[in-house]
Amino acid sequence: MESGYVGVDLHRCRSVIVRKTATGEPIETVRIDNDPLTLCEVVARSGEAPEVVLEAAYGWYWAADVLAEAGANVHLAHPLGNNWGNRRVKNDERDAEDLADLLRLGRLAEAYIAPPGLRELRELVRHRAKLVAIRSGLKAGVHAVLAKQGVHLAVSDLFSATGRQMLADAALDGAYRLRVTSLLGVIDHLDSEVAYFAALVDEVLADHPGYRAIQAIPGVGPVLAAVFVAEIGDAARFAGPAQLASWAGLTPRHRESDTHVARGHITKQGSRLVRWAAVEAVGRQRGATPVAVFHHRVAERRGANGIGRVAAARKIITLVYYGLRDGHIRCLAETG
Repeated sequence: MESGYVGVDLHRCRSVIVRKTATGEPIETVRIDNDPLTLCEVVARSGEAPEVVLEAAYGWYWAADVLAEAGANVHLAHPLGNNWGNRRVKNDERDAEDLADLLRLGRLAEAYIAPPGLRELRELVRHRAKLVAIRSGLKAGVHAVLAKQGVHLAVSDLFSATGRQMLADAALDGAYRLRVTSLLGVIDHLDSEVAYFAALVDEVLADHPGYRAIQAIPGVGPVLAAVFVAEIGDAARFAGPAQLASWAGLTPRHRESDTHVARGHITKQGSRLVRWAAVEAVGRQRGATPVAVFHHRVAERRGANGIGRVAAARKIITLVYYGLRDGHIRCLAETG
C-alpha cells in the first residue's frame, strides 16, 4: 500500500488526525484521546512509512518520538511560518487537513525536531536559566524591601559575604526583617540548585568539542556556551552564520514589494536564550577585543540605541557557528 499523508492537530488531552492520499483525496478524520498506542494505530493505516506532520504545540515531544519509533517520517510545523489565511471557518479538522496538504504540496514551513539527547540537555540548560531568573527576581525583592525602609547599604554586591553582614546589621522593622530573612533563605537554596544543574550540564558536555571551542570566544564562558550548544544543536543544519543569526531573531525584519523595500528592527523570532546569550557575551567583553572594538565603532556611528550591541551579537553568533560546526575557530587560533 502506498504511504499517505497525515496531519495531526495536537492538543494537550485530545487530537484530531486527518489522513489523505498522495493525490490529496481524504481518507478519514479521527478524533482521539491522546494515547501513544491509539495514535500509532491510526497513523499506521496510512502505510509503512507515512509522512506525518504535527503542530509545534504544547508537549509535542512524546508524539514525535512514538511516531518516529513506529516508522513514520515525522515533520514539525513551524508555529510562525505557516499562514492559515483569512479562513471563515477555523477548527481542529480544518487545521489538521491544512497541515497534511501543506506537507503533501511541499509548502510546509518546518521547525527543527531535536534528537532526544539534545532535548534532555535543553531541559537542563533551560531549567538552570529559569532558576537564575527566579533568583534575580528574589534579589530585586530584597532591594525593594530596603528601599521601603529607606535603607541604603554602600556595597557593590549586596549578596556577598560583606553585603550579607551589612544586611544582618541593617535596622529593619519586624515584617521587613522577616521578609528579607525569608528571601535570603530561598536565594541560598536556589544557589545550590543552580550550581547542581550547572555541574550536570558541564558533565554532559565534557567531551563536546564545540562546547570547549566556543569558550575561547571572549565573553563566552561555560554557562553561555552551554546555552549555545543546547539551543542550536547541529550547526551544520544552517547554511552559514547569516542563517543562524536569522534563526536566532538577530536580523532586521525585511519587507519587499516591487521597488519598495522596508527594513525594521530585529525580528526577535527564534530562540530567546540564544539572543540573550549573544548579547550577554557582548557585555562581558574585557579590553579591546575585536568584538568590543566593533561594538564601539558601530555605536559611535549609529548612536546609543542598541544597534551596536546587536551588530556585535551577530559577530558572536558568527564565531559560535564556526566553533560548533568545526570544533575550533580558526580566527582565534594563535599565530606564530
